[in-house]
Amino acid sequence: MGLGVQALGRKSIQSISKLGGFFVLAGRFLASLKDIPKSLRLIAEQIYFVGLKSFPLIMIISIFVGAVSAWQAAYQFKFIGAPPRLLGQAVGKAVVMELAPVLSAIVFAGRVGAGITAELGTMRVTEQIDALESIGINPVRYLVMPRVIACMLMVPFLVIFANFIAIMGALIVSIVGVDLTPEIFLNGFKDSFAMKDFNNGLIKAGVFGMIIGLVGCYEGFITTGGAQGVGKTTTSSVVVSSVLILIFNFVFAVLLFRI
Repeated sequence: MGLGVQALGRKSIQSISKLGGFFVLAGRFLASLKDIPKSLRLIAEQIYFVGLKSFPLIMIISIFVGAVSAWQAAYQFKFIGAPPRLLGQAVGKAVVMELAPVLSAIVFAGRVGAGITAELGTMRVTEQIDALESIGINPVRYLVMPRVIACMLMVPFLVIFANFIAIMGALIVSIVGVDLTPEIFLNGFKDSFAMKDFNNGLIKAGVFGMIIGLVGCYEGFITTGGAQGVGKTTTSSVVVSSVLILIFNFVFAVLLFRI
């Protein structure tokens, strides 16, 4: 019993310490924003690595997300007696408000967040970050800020792309599998489309991008234990980012989408 309490206490202290360290890094990131003009080249490089190289994966996932959404909606409509012409409305709302922002962010966390943690974790265990500090370079400005800014910019951009591709996937399924004409599906989508929903999805995506970037950088910065430690923090980065994305998505749903 005593050993169990001790273990729980140690875990609690470690969790509180880790949470405090994360907020310290977030504060240092905010303080480094004044140096954005000096870091435009670094930000542009990160935008290429974290954003442009993610397009093929996002495209594949989005087209099937839209396709399965349309198929499942049509299946449900069959049982409740809803007319198929409402398919465009139902799929459009689901994609723009939830599916594209959340799934794109989780995929981004798996690809980019893990990559950031592995890269910075390797730099930490090989003492490259310590070397930067020893020559007077602020590692937060040089390593963290460009990556987080790139994530905050590119996740919303990828969500816009995912919206378009998912709707195209749903349109194809509606035409081929449900026998809807393109005009009926697109008119339904147009009727349900609200710019507020679209903008709220992009706001969520920007926050998700910040979470992915900060968590990825923090996990990389606290890496210890060589290659095994890099593997552990990389896994932790993806898990923590995904959980936080889902938690914040619920918070945004309550705040932005009133019943």
